[in-house]
Amino acid sequence: MAQEGESETLNPPMPESESELTKTRPVGSTEFSWCKAVPGGTGVTVLGLFLSKPPQIPLLQTTLRNLQNSHPILRSKIHLDTSTNTFHFVTPPNPRVQIQPFDLESTSHILQRESNGHDQISPFHTLIEHEINRDTWQDPSRADTDVLYASAYTVTDDRFAVFLRLHTSACDRAAAVALLKELLRLVAGGGGDDGGGTDVKEENVNLAIEDLIPESKKSKPFWARGLDMLGYSLNSLRFANLSFVDADSPRSSKMVRMQLNADETESLLAGCKSRGIKLCAALAAAGMIASWTSKHLPDYQREKYAVVTLVDCRSILDPVLCSNHVGFYHSAILNTHDVCGEPLWELAKRSYSAFVNSMNCNKHFSDMSDLNFLMCKAIENPGLTPSSALRTALFSVFEDPVFDDSAEMHEELGLEDYVGCASTHGVGPSIAIFDTIRGGKLDCACIYPSPLHSREQIQELVDHMKRILVDGCNSENQ
Repeated sequence: MAQEGESETLNPPMPESESELTKTRPVGSTEFSWCKAVPGGTGVTVLGLFLSKPPQIPLLQTTLRNLQNSHPILRSKIHLDTSTNTFHFVTPPNPRVQIQPFDLESTSHILQRESNGHDQISPFHTLIEHEINRDTWQDPSRADTDVLYASAYTVTDDRFAVFLRLHTSACDRAAAVALLKELLRLVAGGGGDDGGGTDVKEENVNLAIEDLIPESKKSKPFWARGLDMLGYSLNSLRFANLSFVDADSPRSSKMVRMQLNADETESLLAGCKSRGIKLCAALAAAGMIASWTSKHLPDYQREKYAVVTLVDCRSILDPVLCSNHVGFYHSAILNTHDVCGEPLWELAKRSYSAFVNSMNCNKHFSDMSDLNFLMCKAIENPGLTPSSALRTALFSVFEDPVFDDSAEMHEELGLEDYVGCASTHGVGPSIAIFDTIRGGKLDCACIYPSPLHSREQIQELVDHMKRILVDGCNSENQ
């Protein structure tokens, strides 16, 4: 069994015949920005499963290799050419993922070390934070590193946890959700019987998002690009941030969860639907109001907050990609809002209107290179951000939540809980919200940089967000 501190198993050298079949392509601009961000602590994607039945490691490993066969980018390595400072996906013909097991003793050691006196945090929660901070890609010049790693933990005699850890350049949230669904279906079905086992089999490593943007939507005049870049840069100096607790100590990503019951979730979704807005706008509005309130400002004092909304572009690319096409195909919309204690629904409608206007102006495509450039500049020059905090926004949200109603399969597999999220303690927002509606209940994993923000600070903020959402719906029903 693996011991903590033990590195992932290095893959053996490829045979010469296999090496000849290996495919290579340079990363696109968006993928490049993630290759720059991940070593600093932003973009380590984790899927965590908490089980009441022991995982069948051979079956699970076979299933993962079937998925790597069907989605070549999952068996790729990330290669840095130091002479040109460019990254490439290097894809061998055969899958090589190895599940790293941790026995009860090894897992207990990790839990004791990572809990750090927070007894109220569950073992599964602690392991999520542990995995999200295992940055295998921290030194890109060391060697080629896989985009996918897997670990299995024995938490107690009758509780287990399985984690997939992925490089975000190769797997965005939509791809991770699709991967989880395929994984669970294949495991329930015994791993598949066709050597592939998935609905879609991609023959080659997918193209970068920039290569799939419709021609009519990606052009921007030179002067317009310059003005937008200047606008983004100057506006960022005016953004208000959540108060920093410790801006000097080394950082890691931590998690707080916000969960609503079925009635609360139903009321919230109904409130959004009746106003023609999406859940992301309500979450962002509640977060901004809670942040403004936490500073105890005079009623007349406004603050300007930035919110990044992440959009899954698969359905609007050329050609259109299916929902489970693995890779990074999200774009970002950055909007700013002046906040002065408005009611939830008023700010949510204003926030959503700004997002829709940006989408209608094709900013999710036309501003893609600008935001990637500014992201890389912030990584290279953290002093350009307040207190060198690398905070680019207050919140990041996804345009659409993940919906999951596969409770019957979960029960069959002994799946008691799961979380999908990504690290954010390098460049990024103060809080990244990963929202799932599971069995009719909203479950948000809120990821934040620690100790830049403290757990107590974020827990209080998230609790306030929940009260704002619930009270906003209750006052409407009355």
